[in-house]
Amino acid sequence: MLANRQIIMAEKILVTGALGQIGSELTLALREIYGVENVLSTDIQDQENQSDPYYEKLDVMDAGKIAEIVEQHKITIVYHLAAMLSATAEKYPKKGWDLNMDSLLTFLELAKEKKIKQLYWPSSIAIFGPDTPKNNTEQNALAIPTTVYGISKRAGEFWCNYYYEKFGVDVRSIRYPGLISWKTRPGGGTTDYAVDIYYQALEEGKYECFLSENTALPMMYMDDAIRATIELMQADADKLTVRTSYNLHALSFTPKEIAEDIQKHIPDFEISYKPDFRQEIADSWPGSIDDSVAQKDWNWKPKFDLSAMTEAMLGNLKEKLGK
Repeated sequence: MLANRQIIMAEKILVTGALGQIGSELTLALREIYGVENVLSTDIQDQENQSDPYYEKLDVMDAGKIAEIVEQHKITIVYHLAAMLSATAEKYPKKGWDLNMDSLLTFLELAKEKKIKQLYWPSSIAIFGPDTPKNNTEQNALAIPTTVYGISKRAGEFWCNYYYEKFGVDVRSIRYPGLISWKTRPGGGTTDYAVDIYYQALEEGKYECFLSENTALPMMYMDDAIRATIELMQADADKLTVRTSYNLHALSFTPKEIAEDIQKHIPDFEISYKPDFRQEIADSWPGSIDDSVAQKDWNWKPKFDLSAMTEAMLGNLKEKLGK
């Protein structure tokens, strides 16, 4: 145990996009494991918590600054989360592509040059398109994305696999479904309704959904997503058979189903539907995911179902919002 602890404490970790939905919670989890002083969080924004001495402002399009930070802090592991998400990238296609691709290639090059030893980069169910089988979508299912975000994530998967095959880069990835957390507000994704609906249920008692009532999408409570990410990064490299990105699944539900679950706790809650441009994006994605390869390679198992997630979301948000 001591040897393992010494190995863990020797790692120096960089998290990009650390103020985002995933990054804010992943940073805390990593600091619990590796020590606060060994996890440097970065984002393009000024830090929200001015008392965090292990935060630096970073634009991930600045390759020179990234190299400087990696060298200065002797970074060994990078969790590169900074990206432009689906709904936002549709409004700014070229900017979304440049941000999502160029920054990944910067870190892959650093890993190729042995400046870092391990890289985590998230992909998404957005890599799938309307031609992908909708139910229980397999690991190697047809993937022809129709959004800028999905195109960039699919291309990124191929780049990750290329750098692994050609240069032995230890890069690992998960295709996240929609992620649900009470700690941060939605950040521009098509699945964000499943976060916002809980806020609106408590604050307004009603919610107008931008997707139709029977739009089923794969989802996951953030606690499971953070645990999956760390478990994958700590898994033995020789057990991993996927170097593009792993399918990951926990839940699949519709806006109608999540509303009905909320009504068990807030009987007067009302939902209405006004689909917008995000409906077309959602319609191009699978309704459920087959993650049997992740289960086999690194023993992945989710812990939260819909009812457990709703209970956790409402309980935590009541406290956060003072309800």
